[in-house]
Amino acid sequence: MLDVLRHQDLEGVLATVVRYFGGVKLGAGGLVRAYTDSVAQALLNAEKIAIIKQRFLICSAPYAMEGLVRREIELAGASLDNVQHSEDVQFEFSLPDTAADALITRLNESGHGRITWITPDDTADAS
Repeated sequence: MLDVLRHQDLEGVLATVVRYFGGVKLGAGGLVRAYTDSVAQALLNAEKIAIIKQRFLICSAPYAMEGLVRREIELAGASLDNVQHSEDVQFEFSLPDTAADALITRLNESGHGRITWITPDDTADAS
């Protein structure tokens, strides 16, 4: 059963097979085939969801750049989690780790040094 799961390249998956004895002895090979086939059949119809590593980012930008930052966040496919307005606009968002570096570069270039990046640990200390 574990080999079937490994062959499918799955992580965090548990397979359980329950067999009710009906009077027919399958033998060791028959049991292995029955359990293996059960897991394989279950995986044929199972919905597989990709695990995508996310990166949580926080940046601060002047009010004049709020629209630019929002557009870039949306174009990158990021999830805007929180926006706070004070002296500047602070954005908290998550996006796939593979797209994070490109977004940071685009925002730094288009912001001409006016976008400040905040590490998530810094905000916890300020609270």
